[in-house]
Parts: sequence; structure tokens; C-alpha cells
Amino acid sequence: MKIGIVTGGGDCPGLNAVIRAVAKTATKRGWETLGIIGGYDGLLAPQNYRVLDYKALDGLLVRGGTILGTANRGQFSAKTGHGETRQLPKELMDATKRGLEALGISALVSVGGDGSLTIAQQMHEAGIPIVGVPKTIDNDLAATTITFGFDSAVACATDALDRLHTTAESHNRVMVLEVMGRYAGWIAIYAGMAGGADVILIPEIPFRYESICAAVQEREKNGKHFTLVVAAEGAKPAGGDYVTSGGQQQNREARLGGIGAVVAAEIEQRTGKETRSMVLGHLQRGGSPTFMDRVLCTLFGAKAVELITEGRFGRMVCHNGKFVESVPLAEATGRLRTVPLDEGFVHATRSLGICLGD
Repeated sequence: MKIGIVTGGGDCPGLNAVIRAVAKTATKRGWETLGIIGGYDGLLAPQNYRVLDYKALDGLLVRGGTILGTANRGQFSAKTGHGETRQLPKELMDATKRGLEALGISALVSVGGDGSLTIAQQMHEAGIPIVGVPKTIDNDLAATTITFGFDSAVACATDALDRLHTTAESHNRVMVLEVMGRYAGWIAIYAGMAGGADVILIPEIPFRYESICAAVQEREKNGKHFTLVVAAEGAKPAGGDYVTSGGQQQNREARLGGIGAVVAAEIEQRTGKETRSMVLGHLQRGGSPTFMDRVLCTLFGAKAVELITEGRFGRMVCHNGKFVESVPLAEATGRLRTVPLDEGFVHATRSLGICLGD
């Protein structure tokens, strides 16, 4: 038996840990594992791959990024614009099948977020034996309670807030930290609570500048002459639209970015407080995974091979809050897990007096 593994979408801590878990579990079954280089494109002629033997797995558990490379653009992009789904052409699927046959691959493990797993679902519908592993720092896949990469991203964002806190207090400034989070504000609200933010702006709650500035001014009255603001990249004002950076590229979702600077400029203009913004950006995707992500990746990788062993293709590994199980890919894609507005975090933040911009 020979299986393949491909990593798609944006990189994040833990991808290599999944690769390691898949290859080690497969080896114990006497199988060979091929790592597909550069995303799904590596399956097309001339195929680009590497054999994942024990030597190739050295040090992967703690290593960030992916040794296989990844891609979130090009002919295998299934998400465009602001989340619209694109059907991949039949000719591309046929070429993918030929590539798998040329490599002798009996089953494929796809590691990625909503876009990569949407491609996986289309491959499954085309008759390709495939299973999925959920990866996204945004933690926005509805079929799993957590995705790997999220814990590491939150740790990075929280550390940034800890550091911004001291400089904001020293200079009596307002500091705006922009974090990732296209449609879901999990990173912003987790890091905001962990890092002591005073204002948290998430995509689920359109904000008003009047509310943000009132929170800044209220802190001034109470003798707190600095304010920490966390803004998810997908946050937008009531009645407004996403802030994007760069032009729209073909077969790719619009690149978000810049809301932090926009919010900072408005706060300074309206309150007179010196305000600075910082975009955490790809720092959230880099570095070694946290211990939580290392464990989750190992569990997910082992479960993916188990699904192949059982012939249960067209499914995605998931966590139900207690155990690692699986769900059909069709149920795992196209449905976002956003921050609920009527329970948990939102209630807690309001109880703490944190402004959510509404």
C-alpha cells in the first residue's frame, strides 16, 4: 500500500507534526508514504514528491511550516472573492487521477482549511480515495470543535499584546493590534481576553467608531491613559465592507488587511489620543507549534490513516470536544464556525467591561 499526503492553503504550526504522524502510522502498517510537494499541483505531471521515510521525519514534531510546501492560489483554488466556491474543471480532476496512478498512490490525505477541503470533497465526488485533516488558525470549521494551528496563533497574539501593553502604558497611547480572522473572530477574542485587551473587534459584530471612542474616553476618565484594541482582519464597521490589501487575484480569495490602521486613524482623529497600529500578520503562522497543537496534530494524523485502513474515504478527521472522530467532508466544508453571540465569550467579555464595538 502506498499513500500520499498533501498540505494546502496557508501554512501554520503543526503541519509537519501531522505529516510525521501520518507517515509513522502508515509505516507501522507496512505502507509507504509519499509527500506531495507544493500542494495539489504536485500531483500533476511531472509529479513532484518525496518519500517520507524515518530519516525524513527527524525533528518534524517541533518544526514549523511544512516540509512539503503549500499553495493557496492557482488552478486548484476552490475559493474566490469573499468565500465563493468554484467548481474545478473535469480535465483537472482527470489529470489528478492520472498523477495518482503514475505514483501508485492508493489513497490521499489532504491537510488544509475550508478551501483545501472543498477541493478534497470535489476529488471524492470524482472518485478519488481521499480523507481530510482540518487545519486553520482561524478555527472556523463548523464540523470540529478545534483545528490545529489555532492554539499556536493565539499564543503568538497573546504574547504580542503582553508586549504592547507595556509600551502603550509607558507612552499613554492607544495601541491597535490587527490579527488574522477572516470571517471568524476566535483569535481576536481568545487573545484579547488572555492579553487584557480593552476593545475587541470581530467579524461577527459590526462595530461603530462612536462606541470604540467612548470606551477610550471612559478609560481616560478613570485614570487609565492607555487602551489596547484587538481587531480581527475581517472586522468591519456597521454598514461598511472589508478592508482589503492589494488587487483581487484570479482564482483566489480577496486578501484582507489594513483594518487596524483604519481604526487607529479614526480613534486618533476623534479622541486626540496618540494611536499606533500593528499588523501581526504572518508571525501568527510561523514558529514551533504549542504542546496542544503537537498533541492534536498527532491524534489527527493517526486517525487519518485509520480511516484509510477502514476504507472510509470522503471523510474529515475532527474533534467533538472529547474524542477524535470523523465526519463526511460534505458536512465539514462550506459551513463556518463563528463566535456565537448569545453565549460564552461574548457574555464574558461584556461582563468584564470589554468593548466589542457595538
